[in-house]
Amino acid sequence: MGLVQCLVAAFLFLLLFFLGLSTGQRVVTVQKGPLYRVRGSHITLWCKVSGYQGPAEQNFQWSIYLPSAPEREVQIISTMDPSFPYAIYTQRVRSRGIYVERVQGDAVLLHITELQDRDAGEYECHTPSTDETYFGSYSAKTNLSVIADTLSASVVPQVLTRTEGDAVELTCEVSKSTAQHTHLSVGWYHLQGTGEHRAEEVLTLSKDFTLRPGPSYMQRFLVADVQLNKFGNTTYKLSIRGVELSDQGQLYCEAAEWIEDPDETWKDISRKQTGRTSLVVTSQGRDLSVDITATETSLAEGDTLQLNCVVGSQKSSSRHFGVLWLLNGIQVARVDPHGVLIFEEEYEERAKLGKLQAFKQSNTVYVLTIYEVGLQDNGTYHCSVSEMKTPGDFDSIQTNLSSGIQVNVKPVESRMHLSVSTSTPQVMAGDALIFLCEVRGATSPLSVRWWHLPPQHPGPRVLVATMERDGTLSLGSTYQDSRTRGSLRLEKVSSGTFTLVIPNTLDEGDGGRYGCKATDSSQGRSWTEEGETAVTVSPMGLGLHATLRSRTAIVRYGQSFELICQVSASYAFEMVPVSMGWFFQPSPPTGRYHELVWVFPNGTMTWGATQSHFQGKAQPIKSATNFKLCIHNVTAANEGTYQCEVEVWRRSTLPLGKPAATVKSNAVGIKVMLPESKLQVATKESSVEIAGGADTAVECRITSAQNNSQFAITWYLLPPPPADASALQIVRADYSSVLEYGAEFSSPAQKSRFLSQRVSSNIFWLRILSANPGDRGRYYCVVEEWLWLADSWYKLGEGASGGTALEFKLPERELRLEETERSISVKEGEDVTLCCLLQGAHVPATHLSATWFWEKSGHTRRLLTLRLDGAIEYPLETLAGRLFLRRPTTGDFSLTLRSVEEGDAGVYRCLVQEWQQDSQGKDWALQAAVYSEYIQLTPIPPESTVLSRICSSPPLLNFILYLPLVLILLLALAVFCWYLKKSKKGSITGDELMEMQWAGGAKRT
Repeated sequence: MGLVQCLVAAFLFLLLFFLGLSTGQRVVTVQKGPLYRVRGSHITLWCKVSGYQGPAEQNFQWSIYLPSAPEREVQIISTMDPSFPYAIYTQRVRSRGIYVERVQGDAVLLHITELQDRDAGEYECHTPSTDETYFGSYSAKTNLSVIADTLSASVVPQVLTRTEGDAVELTCEVSKSTAQHTHLSVGWYHLQGTGEHRAEEVLTLSKDFTLRPGPSYMQRFLVADVQLNKFGNTTYKLSIRGVELSDQGQLYCEAAEWIEDPDETWKDISRKQTGRTSLVVTSQGRDLSVDITATETSLAEGDTLQLNCVVGSQKSSSRHFGVLWLLNGIQVARVDPHGVLIFEEEYEERAKLGKLQAFKQSNTVYVLTIYEVGLQDNGTYHCSVSEMKTPGDFDSIQTNLSSGIQVNVKPVESRMHLSVSTSTPQVMAGDALIFLCEVRGATSPLSVRWWHLPPQHPGPRVLVATMERDGTLSLGSTYQDSRTRGSLRLEKVSSGTFTLVIPNTLDEGDGGRYGCKATDSSQGRSWTEEGETAVTVSPMGLGLHATLRSRTAIVRYGQSFELICQVSASYAFEMVPVSMGWFFQPSPPTGRYHELVWVFPNGTMTWGATQSHFQGKAQPIKSATNFKLCIHNVTAANEGTYQCEVEVWRRSTLPLGKPAATVKSNAVGIKVMLPESKLQVATKESSVEIAGGADTAVECRITSAQNNSQFAITWYLLPPPPADASALQIVRADYSSVLEYGAEFSSPAQKSRFLSQRVSSNIFWLRILSANPGDRGRYYCVVEEWLWLADSWYKLGEGASGGTALEFKLPERELRLEETERSISVKEGEDVTLCCLLQGAHVPATHLSATWFWEKSGHTRRLLTLRLDGAIEYPLETLAGRLFLRRPTTGDFSLTLRSVEEGDAGVYRCLVQEWQQDSQGKDWALQAAVYSEYIQLTPIPPESTVLSRICSSPPLLNFILYLPLVLILLLALAVFCWYLKKSKKGSITGDELMEMQWAGGAKRT
């Protein structure tokens, strides 16, 4: 076996091992015992298997362990091996006295067609293994006992002759003497004729002691015409009361003995049939005749129809008849043998009103009378007569149907003429509808029914109102609530004139067709006429439009303006109630309109809560079709967008709930012009030269402004070149003198040195204390003019002053710095040192200070400052942890930036200043200053290494970690296979040793 084959075998072994653990175990199940069966009967035993592997069709082998040798297996039959049966069963298996029926692939039935005494014993069902591993149970056993058949059933054979309606009784004797607990069932069966036909069940007493009739005898069993009674322990009597011709034939009794198996199911172990009794049924003579007559077959509506049904028969006075009256094959009424009358449901109402009668005039004459016939009484009439044996019977002996008689009912032509009109063919929603219904030619008081069919409505008509002949009024469900359409008025002006008034239409749905239906009834006859007319109800939103305009869109502060909302519609707009709403959206927009005021039809006004400052200065005015809003003494708060909204209400209702129509206008913008700014600021450029450490002031002068104006002053510093540096905000003093320092001047040291001061009403100073060369640059101010207007402060304008250049006059002493690299590139994460080294030694009586600057994107920031007392300031706190100032010598101010990041890119430079204290030892005077060259710092992103790539890829990292483990496992399997192969070659079996010894002996001879 090669190495590759060994590895494959090992892999398959592991796979099969795990698959074996995941499958179920084989289970064989056989019918539960002990079982008791009768000698000579046909029995079955079932067996099934589950949890197996292999093919779906399993094989089965049946064996028996006889009571005489309970340890010895006797093979009976197999589904896979014809030679499996022992000799004592071979003949019975070949002749199919014993055979196996396969129910499905894993279930079978063992059949023994004629059970013998020697078949008693313990039966075993075995299933040969098809599993890959032997796991589970492969056989199951059950006990079968063979008992004697003690059931007997007998009937005395006889031939019986009966006439229709006679009674017959048959007796069956049934007995058993089985030792086990069993139940009996006894049934009677009927065969038509003398041939062998399929038997029909008459009545059976089941093993559960319940009576079960056959389908053909169900009705007769329910009325007790067929009965089965038990007398004593063995006698079962069948009684048939009133035999019929269909009962003729042969009758026999069948008994069955039942036993309950251990699985709680009942099994019939024996059945016995008796001999047959012949029954002959002779027919009773039929002499029944039926005839139908009518007093008149051609009638007009309202006439009376009388029909007579005459029965002809012998000895009719002693016989019992039931009569059915039929119209076009449908039952109208029924008269039973006692004379009791029953009408069908649709005729009951007419019978209660006395318009329909049916009665038994004698035992042979039956009468049906219809008063005030109608068209529905047209058709063919029959009467059906059934004879019963007794008055209470449900089944008839014989039935006969009369011939049909045709009755024609002619309609009476109507003489009425009806017309419907309206005086309101076109109205607006909210108006009334008035209808007139005129009827001519009526002979009696009329009943009137009004209906409505909405426009484009395919559904049924909607009932509006009804007036009965006696004047009783009723309203349709839609019109009963007077709060919607008002109180409907239905009036009878004269005998043939009726009016309908709907006071208040809701919407266009109240349009459409309205109809009037009048009914004239006289002497049981009625005539109906109807007519209709159409009306149109226009919605109040039809043509409704609102336009908002203003004579001016720009209004000066303190003046007034007027908004005009013009409303138009396709109807007389001034005749309907109108509500007007005004809405306002401030500028700049806040996303939605705020309610200013609502003006209702009764003149009531409601002001909005969020815009209360309009109240007292806004004046709504209403005319016929125009609505105005006048706003006086305009302020800046009135600037924005205006809109009007119109709500129209129906004339007949108060403006409550939901309006009939609503429309919004276009939006109109109003701009408020504030007073013009007269601000002017001195723009003359100037310069100031001072000695280092001295105080100085920069002036900002206002030359012109509005009276009562207040000013906000913002001071800016534009640093010296590079020229692209942006101006830095130093400090802002608003119109309330609240100070706000810029980001570069927010430290306490800077706030104490730069002060904003108002010298007079129009002169402002920026005072700079202890100025130093780092304060060089161009200083200027920006002035904002603010004015209080009614409700708030408003900015009128702004202006910038001319610049003041601040320069320093230094002593003749000059400082110099060592030259350094102007461009440095460093990898991200590494440290970098920016050199700032003073040449030569400084004067012993002087002190040095240094400041590092960082410029990026046109903004210059101070990184740190080394003060005269040796303290270090860090204006940018976010960088303080990464900045380190080296001081190996007095003149070395080199800056180390730790862990360089991408955001550290930019231009760096340092400023070194030399200071000397005055003779009094109080103030320090700047003696010299020098700036270093610009140093450009460029961070370099880190390079990608092999290790970093591996660590950044989880799949690759897992592969590298687990590959050695897999290789070690494969190597161990290879060594194991090699060891097995070598062991096999080194071992010799006993057979091989004998062969070797025999070969040696032969060689010696």
